[in-house]
Amino acid sequence: MRLGRAKFVILLVCFSLACTVSQVLAGKKDKDEDQQASSPNDTAQRRALHALNRLTFGPRPGDVQQVMAMGVDQWIDLQLHPKKIDDSALDARLEPLRTLRMSAKEIAEDFPDGQAINQVRNGKRSMPSDPARRAVYQVQLARQEEKKEKKKEEAGKSVTAATAPEKISSAPAEKSEMAANAASDGAGSADGSAASGAMNSASMSGAANGAAATTDSMTSSTANDATMAPSPKPAKLTREEKQQARLHEQALYADLELQQLPSLSPDERFKKILGMPIEAQVAVADSLRGGKAPELLEGLNPKQKETLLAMNNPAGVVTGELAQAKLLRAIYSQRQFEEVMTDFWFNHFNVFVDKGLDRLMLTSYERDVIRAHALGKFEDLLVATAKSPAMLYYLDNWLSVGPFSAKALGIPEHPSPYVRYQIVKPKAGKSTPGLNENYGRELLELHTLSVNGGYSQRDVTEVAKVFSGWTIDDPAHGGSFKFDLRMHEPGPKYVLGHKIKPKGEDEGLEVLHRLATSPLTAHFISLKLAERFVSDDPPPALVDRMAKTFLKKKGDIREVLDTLFHSPEFWDDATYRAKVKTPLEFVASAVRATGAEIDDAVPLTRQLNNMGMPLYGAQPPTGYSMKADTWVSTSALLNRMNFALALTSGKIKGVKTDAAQLTGSSADPPDANLTLATLETSLIAGGVSQQTHNSITVQIEAAKIEAAKNAAAKKNNGQPKQDNKSKPGDSQRSPDANTMSGLLLGSPEFQRR
Repeated sequence: MRLGRAKFVILLVCFSLACTVSQVLAGKKDKDEDQQASSPNDTAQRRALHALNRLTFGPRPGDVQQVMAMGVDQWIDLQLHPKKIDDSALDARLEPLRTLRMSAKEIAEDFPDGQAINQVRNGKRSMPSDPARRAVYQVQLARQEEKKEKKKEEAGKSVTAATAPEKISSAPAEKSEMAANAASDGAGSADGSAASGAMNSASMSGAANGAAATTDSMTSSTANDATMAPSPKPAKLTREEKQQARLHEQALYADLELQQLPSLSPDERFKKILGMPIEAQVAVADSLRGGKAPELLEGLNPKQKETLLAMNNPAGVVTGELAQAKLLRAIYSQRQFEEVMTDFWFNHFNVFVDKGLDRLMLTSYERDVIRAHALGKFEDLLVATAKSPAMLYYLDNWLSVGPFSAKALGIPEHPSPYVRYQIVKPKAGKSTPGLNENYGRELLELHTLSVNGGYSQRDVTEVAKVFSGWTIDDPAHGGSFKFDLRMHEPGPKYVLGHKIKPKGEDEGLEVLHRLATSPLTAHFISLKLAERFVSDDPPPALVDRMAKTFLKKKGDIREVLDTLFHSPEFWDDATYRAKVKTPLEFVASAVRATGAEIDDAVPLTRQLNNMGMPLYGAQPPTGYSMKADTWVSTSALLNRMNFALALTSGKIKGVKTDAAQLTGSSADPPDANLTLATLETSLIAGGVSQQTHNSITVQIEAAKIEAAKNAAAKKNNGQPKQDNKSKPGDSQRSPDANTMSGLLLGSPEFQRR
């Protein structure tokens, strides 16, 4: 899209957006969509496209033909068994993201949070000996010290500001005026001594009843003394002024060092930074925020890059690589269905990335818990999430202490045989101290039975007692699951009418087993899967059949999905493009559809932030909604349209798109209508409604008429008025392939899958 045609594009976007909002909000497909000449008439092609839209993050160029050649059923079966699929190309893309392969403990050591830095400061943790790690810790320590100094300064200024008015108001008004005049008279003094003398004279004058002669005499005397006195000595700098001067000198030195770094080879540059004084290292870290990152990171290996980025923001490296990996997997993985299911289960067992130490634990949580069990047995997945340090920390269960546990009663870990300890029940109406019900509630409501699962508040409390003592060993260093008997509530519990006998950790395993094999859980999980893959309101008969498979196959997720994908409801015409894409699905599918090449996924993660779906950023345990009403609004669809136009016009950094490749012609086609038809086929497999097609072709014709008028005006020596930023000849051009591609990606048909 060229700036010279800005007016045309704005009109076209507004027209297309109006159509998009009305159609997507209505949730209906144009009745001509299946009848027009450009619609997919071939049943096999339609089946292949439907399977790709539901089991992947959208088709890439050539995918429909490949699925048709293999056979839709065979392709689905292959996706259900991802280990049979070679994904080495994706592995190569993920190779630079080292944190993806690190344990939580390694992440905690290499990318310390504020708690770890404080432990080093307080001597509870030793400073790393490795130079790279040491640099990360040193910069964070220096920044903490700088923050403390600033707080002290602000506190001092606040005290001064609070007390100063009292001193001024205590003196009579006339004295204040005389003092100000005297200070003004002595303003030429280097250190203010003349002003001080004048103020003293004025005070003495007032004390002598204001006699004029005395005042004149003293004023004259003061003036003569000031004239005869030797030059005052330079004022001594305060401690704060000396500190500021030293910091200024260090900043100048650091800036000079910083300017020289890009000229060094990558290894020399990295070695130079590690050998710098701490103040200079802080300057390097700060510069990474100010746009110098590309220069400093150029040519460094992955570990060196991570070290410099960690000097600036340790936690940001971990969460940033995790988010980049999610997008790269969604866009490039050949094991598309595994990625879709990993996203589904992570959302079902949601953990918020910005909940303290979960930043360190989330990589392992997705890799070792969610992805590892995404197509296995539901009970295995449920147990793995229950024991995950990330989940235990997120829902605070690691702090849950039974009210009658040894820890709550203050019984020491190794009690004396000579002391008798007696359990005293809390008074009626008192809350149970230390017992946290967060996990117990979400386990019943969100993870298994559903909100209508027939449980009571008493069941929630009893489940919380069952899981008291399920905690984390050494969470600050990445943590691992630990059952602490001293935190566990003793005695039997009663959950959903079943007596859970006292048996420590096994109590929790028994409850998880009962929940995983419950018909209510089978129905709830089947319903959520049907909502994800069929429609926001799936047919009850389909859900019932899936639930029966769930119970018969003992929660085998792959078997339940096989029932779903071979059901007539899944292939019904009513389900075709009936689901509105979430922002993640939209961004990933747009990049896949255009065949774009990603050099840097970070800008794409920012686009998702703008669309209201930051990766791993759902704060409530419900995760993100998968239903249309959450994501469809005028502003939301405008953001999508802006993204689509920016993507196809090459305006998103780190992403290379060539829409002309999809047409097999230049970016400025001689026949715009032919190019539009080609793009409709390549981007949306031809399934474009007549309304969407007409909204674009009408504007294409309008652009042609405008171009003809401009050409005629030129011929008659009348120069048409052009945009100041336009290029010569822009007004004569038809809309290019990039603009058409962007509008098609923003169309109602592409918004649905």
